[in-house]
Amino acid sequence: MDVDKIKLRIIKAGEKAVNQLIKVAEEHIIKYGEDDELAADKLKNAAATKKLAIFDAFEILTRIEAEKNMIEGNTTNEKKPTQGFAERRSK
Repeated sequence: MDVDKIKLRIIKAGEKAVNQLIKVAEEHIIKYGEDDELAADKLKNAAATKKLAIFDAFEILTRIEAEKNMIEGNTTNEKKPTQGFAERRSK
């Protein structure tokens, strides 16, 4: 199987994963109508889970974009020559 085809399948799977992570992030932490009060540690864990889901989704999207650019042959990440402090200030 062609490597580019495999990468495209992985990209599609990543997009599906991002959609699932969005669903997790959109869920309510506190379910209204429930009689029992949630403990502080449960609220903290739920908020941490949502934060992780959001950060993971952005990380996946960033990687998807990079892989699409590599497949299409776009090289926008060309390295610029680095200059030190003295070189920048000498002009």
